[in-house]
Order: sequence, then C-alpha cells, then structure tokens
Amino acid sequence: MTIETEILQNLEKLPESVKQAVLDYTEFLASRYTREFPQVEKTSKRGGLGIWKGKIWMSDDFDEPLEDLKYYM
Repeated sequence: MTIETEILQNLEKLPESVKQAVLDYTEFLASRYTREFPQVEKTSKRGGLGIWKGKIWMSDDFDEPLEDLKYYM
C-alpha cells in the first residue's frame, strides 16, 4: 500500500471541516516546499579531486600546537 493510498483512506474518515483544514495544510506545505527547494536541473557533471584548488588556503603552521593551549600540553 502506498502512502498516498493510506492518506486517502484516513482522509475519507474525517469530517468535512477537518478535510478543509487538511487541504489548507497540504497547500501550505506544497508552497513552502517549492519555495525552499526549487527544482534545479541536475547536471551529470560532478566535481572531483581538486575542485577547490586555488579557492581555499591553509596556513603553513596548521598542524603546530596553539599558543593558547600550551599550558594543557
């Protein structure tokens, strides 16, 4: 049984006033979903190794102990 079938079966059991509330809520969810997650065309091209090259940098002393933590080491 699909989720849509289960929803419809439960919906048939509800009074008309609650069905209207369910309709309003589903319309709200649908508009919110399309606004927050617009459909974007998926491209088959994906990034691979080196896609961040030249866009970020790391300090040469990245692995060195921090001065602030010398007391604890």
